[in-house]
Amino acid sequence: MPPETPAQLIPAPSSIDGTRRGGFTLDARTTLSAGPGTETTERWLRSTLAPALGLALAPGDEGGGAAKNTIRLVVDETLESEGYRLQISAEEGVELRGGSGAGVFWGAQTLRQLLGPEAFRRAPLTGHKPTVIAEQTIEDRPRFSWRGLMLDVARHFTHKSDVLRYLDLLAAHKLNVFHFHLTDDQGWRIEIKRYPKLTEIGAWRSRTKWGHRFSDLWDEKPYGGYYTQDDIREIVAYATARHITVVPEIDIPGHSQAAIAAYPELGNSDVVDTAALAPWETWGVNPNVLAPTEHTVEFYEGVLEEVLELFPADTSPFIHMGGDECPKGQWRQSPTAQARIEQLGLADEDELQSWMIRHFDGWLTSRGRRLIGWDEILEGGLAPGATVSSWRGYAGGITAAEAGHDVVMCPEQQVYLDHRQDGGIDEPMPIGYVRTLEDVYRFEPVPPGLSPEAAAHVIGTQANVWTEVMQDRSRIDYQVFPRLVAFAEVAWSALPAPEARDFADFERRMVEHYRRLDALGVDYRPPGGPLPWQKRPGVQGFPREGAPPTV
Repeated sequence: MPPETPAQLIPAPSSIDGTRRGGFTLDARTTLSAGPGTETTERWLRSTLAPALGLALAPGDEGGGAAKNTIRLVVDETLESEGYRLQISAEEGVELRGGSGAGVFWGAQTLRQLLGPEAFRRAPLTGHKPTVIAEQTIEDRPRFSWRGLMLDVARHFTHKSDVLRYLDLLAAHKLNVFHFHLTDDQGWRIEIKRYPKLTEIGAWRSRTKWGHRFSDLWDEKPYGGYYTQDDIREIVAYATARHITVVPEIDIPGHSQAAIAAYPELGNSDVVDTAALAPWETWGVNPNVLAPTEHTVEFYEGVLEEVLELFPADTSPFIHMGGDECPKGQWRQSPTAQARIEQLGLADEDELQSWMIRHFDGWLTSRGRRLIGWDEILEGGLAPGATVSSWRGYAGGITAAEAGHDVVMCPEQQVYLDHRQDGGIDEPMPIGYVRTLEDVYRFEPVPPGLSPEAAAHVIGTQANVWTEVMQDRSRIDYQVFPRLVAFAEVAWSALPAPEARDFADFERRMVEHYRRLDALGVDYRPPGGPLPWQKRPGVQGFPREGAPPTV
């Protein structure tokens, strides 16, 4: 009997036409033919399938005609840019057409799923067992151009190897934006050669709050880390080969104590003894913010000049400048800040923050880049070219979209994956709202009531992962998965209205997808509850709020 047409694909494709006549056999004789513009997918397929399935995939006739045992990769500009058509035939082989190199790459992710969980294996396979894929045609395209994950590496540092691993996990779920949160009060994580103290001092704190910011527990060990410029180049190149845009975030004017600790003249030294500051050891909103001076502006222009070199325009068109949670108390007390407000003819401290954001919006625009910031950048007036990350609910995004600005919807209440997945007492260090897998699956990025013109400015959506209570990779995995899988389907697939979505069908497809996550070594939260360390030997239980870690 011919193999069944698979229906376990995630994200759900636009259409599957299964003929059920037969199947394509992938075996040691299978060749791979790559047309112009598909080279990155060709390299990815070889490097992924060779160890997982024991396949060499010898080169086929480049762009050649139909061959029974060949996988052909073709760029077809009649398709949408990130769309693809995957045709599988017993007699004519596999043809994967994409509207661009990215479209071909996303189609290759679908092909990998069709090959079974074994194709996600990390350990090399000895020998090869032929794999049969049912005859079918899959046509697919994404709903949004921005399908992202934000990872905070400032609170707890994520080593380069784990960043690369997460880029692979994003690619496997057809997510194409990695928002790299590099600086905050608790740590500066990117090497800036003209300002070496940013990492010599700003990347290290003497101790770390254990658990919630209201906890009285501390991890007393010094903590830190940063990425060298060579690390950053490697990360960007790795992402680019997977058609992922990297958006670096350099926070201004708040969330900046690590920078002020390194260079005290950046702070409001006429109000507070900035020379006594160190990278912050706890969590929350910090009152120490940048001084709104020409020196501060010139300093950050110097930072950004190196950032732009490390994140080239063709791979990182957006630069995130933060702009969130900036207390104005020091500015209200600072004679320097008040003189600045008067000099610039501004109404208040909100407009002072807007002045700083507007300056860098123009500075980046003149260099071919686009500024994006959290929705607080609306306060005091939005910079002309700015894009808004709407995190405090939908309101900021609605305001920006109706004013003609692009918006990335990432409301805390729906897609902050550091928030707890369950209300039970077994959740490790639970914080925030309870947001279950189903809650994330029913998230809708475009709020009702927007006009078609305003809705077109919602360019996409993003899940955010803040790491205050995530000390290592296993803990991040637990918070992110499986909810990121549900989010990926929301971001990619054209789903019905939230209340009409078939969550039971999604759960049915997840049964197979959990096997893929197992093969990838992801310490996800199992559908029956927590305790992922019980399903994989060698993974230790998560410490709870009751005790700090032991050395």
